[in-house]
Amino acid sequence: MTQTTHTSASTGKQMLSEQVYTRLREAIMRGDHAPGDALKPQDLAKEQGVSLAVVREALVRVVGEGLADRLPNRGFAVPAYSDRRWQEIAEARRKIEPVMLRMSIERGDVDWEARVRASHHRLTRTPAYVPEEGEHYSSAWAEAHRLFHRTLLDGCGNRILLETFDRMWTASELARRWSAHRNPHRDGALEHRRLEEAALARDADTAAEVLTRHLTQTATGLTDCPHHEPTNET
Repeated sequence: MTQTTHTSASTGKQMLSEQVYTRLREAIMRGDHAPGDALKPQDLAKEQGVSLAVVREALVRVVGEGLADRLPNRGFAVPAYSDRRWQEIAEARRKIEPVMLRMSIERGDVDWEARVRASHHRLTRTPAYVPEEGEHYSSAWAEAHRLFHRTLLDGCGNRILLETFDRMWTASELARRWSAHRNPHRDGALEHRRLEEAALARDADTAAEVLTRHLTQTATGLTDCPHHEPTNET
């Protein structure tokens, strides 16, 4: 086999793996696979017409994002829905994100301020619910919401912390998609506006306090909502 042929084959496998990963990720986020469902490489490979190696590579990436678990001697599965799991994620976010926000306020430049303002504007202009997506937050709003929170924190300039945020956010977003839960007494738009105002005013204490309270209310909403199925975790 020539070097060119080998390179072409490797590139083709990478493209296939990327496609399978994207489809699998979207399917989990849409709820096509219920909490606790097994993700069988053989079935996925047959369904998508690719090799087991390609599927396993995609599954490893999904596990790395917190959208699947690798179970000893039992393959892969969608995470089971348990209050304990989401409480641990919420605790980690409450510890880490306010620190990152303080760093952003200290280090962020004028471009960061402009991006915070722009991302908040986009969030306020994006409908949270649309009829075709039912009770779940709309995909467009979910992305605008992620971008706003990510932008608030990316002024910290620490790549490792931002990668940690990305993983925690994805896990939290999965729980939010499953919950399909609306809290009529919560004014999320006001919370986001206060976050923007405190960040742009360079008021680190207020911003950290508002963010902590915001994350706490989100966690409470997720753990108080009805579960799709019982869990055996203690």
